[in-house]
Amino acid sequence: MPRAWRHWPLVLIAVTAMAAPPAAADAATWWEVAGPSAGAPRAIGSPGRGCLDGAIALPADGPGFQVMRLSRDRMYGHPQLIRFIEELAREAPSRGWAGLLVGDLAQPRGGPMRSGHRSHQSGLDVDVWLTPAPQRRLTAQEREELGAVSVVASDGRSVDRATWTPAHAQVLRVAAEHPDVDRIFVHAAIKKALCETAVGDRRWLRKVRPWWGHDAHFHVRLVCPPGDAECESPEPLPAGDGCDPSLEWWFSEEAAAELRKPKAAARTITLDDLPPACRHVLRGG
Repeated sequence: MPRAWRHWPLVLIAVTAMAAPPAAADAATWWEVAGPSAGAPRAIGSPGRGCLDGAIALPADGPGFQVMRLSRDRMYGHPQLIRFIEELAREAPSRGWAGLLVGDLAQPRGGPMRSGHRSHQSGLDVDVWLTPAPQRRLTAQEREELGAVSVVASDGRSVDRATWTPAHAQVLRVAAEHPDVDRIFVHAAIKKALCETAVGDRRWLRKVRPWWGHDAHFHVRLVCPPGDAECESPEPLPAGDGCDPSLEWWFSEEAAAELRKPKAAARTITLDDLPPACRHVLRGG
């Protein structure tokens, strides 16, 4: 098992290519609540044990981006995250990327989700599809039914040259070079392709980390916003660009065996597991 794996926050262990199990029944109100809380914007806790006060909704459409799966009501984030998405959407076309298709951010008040994620709870995470946006506005039905296209070959060891393009590398580089980005999760085959082709300043590669799944989207996590004292920062990333022997572990039999293991049900998340401030965020106006 690579050193990078051992130092990642334990909450990430539950993030796999498989959908996360439902959260606790007593946390159901997190996905039933109608809108953001009235407090000042605050990212509270960690991505896997947190909540979001004073969330901002990302518009369904904006210059250079369109939000997918609107029915999920997961288009809320800390203002820092909304600003990042808007800035990435403005910059990406200059690097050959047609436009962003944006997946899940957080729920109106963050917190545990009913399905799909164990993270995305504190308003600092966003999934961006590795499918460029079409040059037209998608219909509501298309946003619910279209699927993101995998850029990884069927053997899982390399990118699929039929779907992977230099523009994919460029949009990932733009995202990683943003000063507010802490790390980006991608399939190991994508990380490998970036390691093999990146030229010039390679420091941005350190932020791009291999993780299970993530073959059709990349998952961006931001640093804690300045002044948000209750936001928990993840452990620092390992030194170097990540294009070292630790990357090879992801293509080993040990990794394959790890993925084949039956997944134990994740421990139930209750309101008591979250920072005390989350109780006010959930129950407050």
